[in-house]
Amino acid sequence: MNRFWIALAAPLAACTLSLPASAQQVRYYDVPPGGRAHDVAVTADGEEVWWTVQRGGAHGILNPDTGETVIVPLGEGSAPHGVIVGPDGNAWITDGGQNAIVRVDRQTREVKVWPLPEETGPINMNTAAFDGRGRIWFTGQTGFYGRLDPATGDMQVWRAPRGRGPYGITATPSGDIWYASLAGSHIAKVDLDTGEAMIVEPPTPNQGARRIWSDSEGRLWVSEWNSGNVSVHDPRDGSWRTWKLPGEAPKTYSVYVDEADKVWLTDFAANAIVRFDPATETFESFPSDRAGANVRQMLGRPGEVWGAESGTDRLVVIRYDN
Repeated sequence: MNRFWIALAAPLAACTLSLPASAQQVRYYDVPPGGRAHDVAVTADGEEVWWTVQRGGAHGILNPDTGETVIVPLGEGSAPHGVIVGPDGNAWITDGGQNAIVRVDRQTREVKVWPLPEETGPINMNTAAFDGRGRIWFTGQTGFYGRLDPATGDMQVWRAPRGRGPYGITATPSGDIWYASLAGSHIAKVDLDTGEAMIVEPPTPNQGARRIWSDSEGRLWVSEWNSGNVSVHDPRDGSWRTWKLPGEAPKTYSVYVDEADKVWLTDFAANAIVRFDPATETFESFPSDRAGANVRQMLGRPGEVWGAESGTDRLVVIRYDN
């Protein structure tokens, strides 16, 4: 595969703002313009931050200490959506343009591509998560979800039980896999052996469950795009709880749960990252300093949470004390 990569000769501009209360600092990093930075991930050591260059067909790599970036092309027709850090420490990408799972080796920058079966057709690939057995599961908004075993190359794809909508996906601490259906307004647990999806209905009708994330206890937190809510489902007792984000008409896009089980969300209507504390049931908002930030996804490591401002060609990090 193509291993050509580009290093910028000089770091791009970074801006740092101090914040009160629990958050210590927010910092923005400019990345090469026009790429529509979509999803983001940070390595466990914090030395690299990865983002998907959706309109450039590439894997972006940021050095957060220097601000320097590297761009790794993923292949002809690439249009990557999601990126996560795999159990092997490498970047794993859902590439809607290539209709494939892509891995970028962190050390060599070598690109490996696993295409979906040709008969499946394009599925508008979205996000991915690894189960407890080392297999990567992924979603496709046209009405599919699937699984790749990197050790054997075995790829399987299933039709979602209610058609269009599979979008966000997460793994619980026990290795279970759940996905959220945006068009279907539900979440679903996947049987790791058979691939069968069991639908679970949130309490709010037509809520637009967009993304989903597990906390340390295996509870599923859901960002509801249509309703502007954040909800949590506990599979142990089947319970749900729901909170509306601040403001008159919030649009809740992404959700991520940090190491202290604080819940991070993005609100397109408020142009802000929002932190929710389930213990106090309170919200803290961090508006972007530029209009139209459009942070579509968040990931982090202890003490910091990252997002990609798809509308401003920037990455943003909030460093905090829990």
